[in-house]
Amino acid sequence: MKPEILVASPMPAPTMRSLDENFILHKLFEAKDQDAFLAAIKDKVRGIATSGGKGASAALMDALPKTEIIANFGVGYDAVDVPAAKARNIPITNTPDVLTDDVADLALALLLDSARLISRADRFVRAGLWLKGNHPFGQAVAGKKLGIVGLGRIGAAIATRAEAFKLQVSWHGPRPKPDAKWPYVADLVTLAREVDFLCVICPLTPQTFHLITREVMEALGPEGTLINVARGPVVDEAALVDALKTGKLGHAALDVFEDEPRVPEALFAMENTVLLPHQGSATTETRTAMGQLVVDNLVAHFAGKPLLTRVA
Repeated sequence: MKPEILVASPMPAPTMRSLDENFILHKLFEAKDQDAFLAAIKDKVRGIATSGGKGASAALMDALPKTEIIANFGVGYDAVDVPAAKARNIPITNTPDVLTDDVADLALALLLDSARLISRADRFVRAGLWLKGNHPFGQAVAGKKLGIVGLGRIGAAIATRAEAFKLQVSWHGPRPKPDAKWPYVADLVTLAREVDFLCVICPLTPQTFHLITREVMEALGPEGTLINVARGPVVDEAALVDALKTGKLGHAALDVFEDEPRVPEALFAMENTVLLPHQGSATTETRTAMGQLVVDNLVAHFAGKPLLTRVA
């Protein structure tokens, strides 16, 4: 008999096919009455496949007391109640590495867009405004300074790409890394004051919630650009809106938001913003590879083999 698992949220079609080949699936996202749905399968389900947005709460684990593993689709697993999983001896896996390049590419795309006003210029042409005059100038990228908040796999990939665009890179994190080739700045406000672009790519933890404060944004300044490809709550969104409105921060290029998919409407009318619907890993190739890691971790667990990418 195939092991039975809960699929908490929709996943790409190739992932769903692979899951279906290996397991008996119970799709929570299709249930009209989720409490009744969970009650009917509580003694059957041995694993949970979930997404970074949906996660897995302590209540979900309580509803499925035979859960042996939680496989998270995404690098970020902040929506999984890690202490609750640890208390129940439930391992958690995620999907690192396979999305590093795509997220790093998008971070650079956001930087280039905000500097060269690409999205804004596209809207300008489509609106027929070129017939009435020229589009405003952007700013050069080569020779400018980029600060990176979080020098993990993706942060390092962003730094490497940035060097190809002749950007000077420095970074901030909870502690220096002896093997990092780029200068470390211990104080985040100081880093923001020193750079033209500040790119956020740290995980969301209690320590990084609203790490990017009003003080950090004002240090980045009216000519500076904030890029967020991490998690929305790492940035104080209310302070961000105010800083952009008042001109204390020059630009923001955002792939994530505090309460996505809800985005502050005040940002919609601002020409000094680039707003994306959480597209960091959103390529067919990467999402397929992420899904396969979810499947492979589940298969490994039920075969009694070591997990490929355990994080907790």
